[in-house]
Amino acid sequence: MSSTTTPQAAQHCRISNDPGDFGADPWLRPYLGEIARRSDFVAARRRSLCGGGSLSAAAAWPDRYGLHREGDGWRFREWLPNATAVALVGEFNGWTATPAYQLRREENGDWYGEFPLGAMAHRDQYRLAVTWPGGGGVRIPAGARRVVRSTSDLSRSDVLFNAQLWSPEEPYAWRHRSPRLASPLIYEAHVGMAQEKAGIGSFQEFTAAILPRIAAAGYNTVQLMAVQQHPYYGSFGYHVANFFAVCDLFGTPDEFKELVDTAHGLGLRVIMDLVHSHAVRNEGEGLGRQDGTRWQYFHDGPRGEHPAWDSLCFDYSKDDVCRFLLGNCRFWLDEYHVDGFRFDGVTSMLYRDHGLGRSFSGYGNYFDDNSDWEAFAYLALANELVHEIRPDAWTIAEDVSGMPGLASPVEQGGCGFDYRLAMGVTDYWFKLSDQPDEHWSMNGLWHELVNRRQDERTLSYLECHDQALVGGQSFIFKLIGKGMFDAMHCGSQDISVERGCALHKLARLATIASAAHGYLNFMGNEFGHPEWIDFPRDGNGWSYNYARRQWHLRDDQSLRYHGLGEFDRAMLAACGQRPDFFACRPQLLKLDDLAKIIVFERAGLVFVFNFHPWQSQADYGFVCLSGHYRQVLDSDAAAFGGLGRLPAEQCHVACAVRNGDCRDYWLRVYVPCRVAIVLERIDDGE
Repeated sequence: MSSTTTPQAAQHCRISNDPGDFGADPWLRPYLGEIARRSDFVAARRRSLCGGGSLSAAAAWPDRYGLHREGDGWRFREWLPNATAVALVGEFNGWTATPAYQLRREENGDWYGEFPLGAMAHRDQYRLAVTWPGGGGVRIPAGARRVVRSTSDLSRSDVLFNAQLWSPEEPYAWRHRSPRLASPLIYEAHVGMAQEKAGIGSFQEFTAAILPRIAAAGYNTVQLMAVQQHPYYGSFGYHVANFFAVCDLFGTPDEFKELVDTAHGLGLRVIMDLVHSHAVRNEGEGLGRQDGTRWQYFHDGPRGEHPAWDSLCFDYSKDDVCRFLLGNCRFWLDEYHVDGFRFDGVTSMLYRDHGLGRSFSGYGNYFDDNSDWEAFAYLALANELVHEIRPDAWTIAEDVSGMPGLASPVEQGGCGFDYRLAMGVTDYWFKLSDQPDEHWSMNGLWHELVNRRQDERTLSYLECHDQALVGGQSFIFKLIGKGMFDAMHCGSQDISVERGCALHKLARLATIASAAHGYLNFMGNEFGHPEWIDFPRDGNGWSYNYARRQWHLRDDQSLRYHGLGEFDRAMLAACGQRPDFFACRPQLLKLDDLAKIIVFERAGLVFVFNFHPWQSQADYGFVCLSGHYRQVLDSDAAAFGGLGRLPAEQCHVACAVRNGDCRDYWLRVYVPCRVAIVLERIDDGE
């Protein structure tokens, strides 16, 4: 069928912002018993961790462990069950295990010590000298809240990491409360590569220069990557060594607090990537063989090693490990006032084979022996904990497997995430980018844009950081190619540039306009940033050239990048910032595969997309509600780098047409090729 028209005009379809009934999915019926048993397993893990108390009490790990000032002295505790002797060594004792800094063993493998106030001072660097049967080594405490490296020269192989006591005389004074928002418009960002300079950006630079850009662009949430301390900068922050420490390459704990506080003052929420799926295998600066054993925090044997990531996998069956990770969730909420987390690598956690090489073609793949109930239980309890501490916090699951129930309530047998990423949307856009657009299927595109579970909240995106990494290409780069470097000036007649810029705008608008509950964009992609991401490494001469963002391109009005950025701002203003937008479902009005047109309505707005590469449509008609419609967005406007073929803010009237005993209202519009327009119903025409 080349053309489909709805038989009657769509009414505004209000939807609840709460997820539906997970168990009502008919395809889950054969697995309800398995889901019930899994729920019982989660409950058993909760009882084991909490006893008769609350999850927040069970997550008090940061208060119990690590170095703390208490009254007129310091107290320190570390969990090292295999150790035979432990001492603090640092600048305060010449890095020697003196008797005054020896720890004593307690029950459950804890080591404890108390020290006078003058025994150490703010900014003192220190480590643990740990002895175990048959050996020993120096280690960084698992709960260290500040870890610093001896040099920021990334090419050096002799970098030494130490814990640093962070206890300023004047604690940071918070000024702003977190804003309350209905739906997230997320700007995914990396502090280190946010600056234009060839170097590593800082928390202070991000606060001063980038946060105002994000707020002005219309986003309401910042998602920060690479916050937790990681020894290898090129890991993008996903090989974490010190889970309670901010990355020292970007600045101090107080400077990160200033970033979060300033964001809140600008009306922005701050969420962070939380990496609990694995840990860097480093021993000197990470958790590897912390007490001389491989199995203290991680599985022993092959199950403890991630074959694709060269990292170590947590053993979620251990109460001590879960309390450590739950305490980490609580710490970032309490200490830094972040507003939630994007849990990284959820697929890797949920399956014993980490989901590698699996297609997940049926529901049976989610409930077989490959499923890791211990990891599922940890995630469910982590979500429960986050919302117990901060009911308004957001948790997001990064899962490629499509496991049902991740964003369904725990009490229904789900995992309790607030949102899951609609990762199939970006996959489909990139499949389309490999085809001539005259072959694009509108039926296939519409299906993928709105194909989602109705019992879970989802966030859609055209692309995130994954698509821009070296070895890949961003969406606009795949469309334009080398023209990105020499034909992006406004006077260019390059056909590939015209096509790429037009489709870039259409794809982004179609993605946010059809998104279920929110939208995500990666830093710079809103204006079509031309470069991939490649962090400094031996293979590129330790260059920062591709680990930065070229903001001058967005600001230069003689370049098409400026127009793309302006369109993104207008797009967010037109739909994403409407208070009721994500409370309504998109209602298809017309789908025309031959003409490459999709028309749908949402929250009083009518979206008309013409994806055809050369065929414009004059007087194109579709059924809608009666009334007058004003054009509020035109992707072809000159301000957005378009050809300006449509008058600004033109109005249309839906005309009555007899249909047997009924009367339909038809709207007829001119929609040029590769153009999208958005119409707002301003009255009912009466």
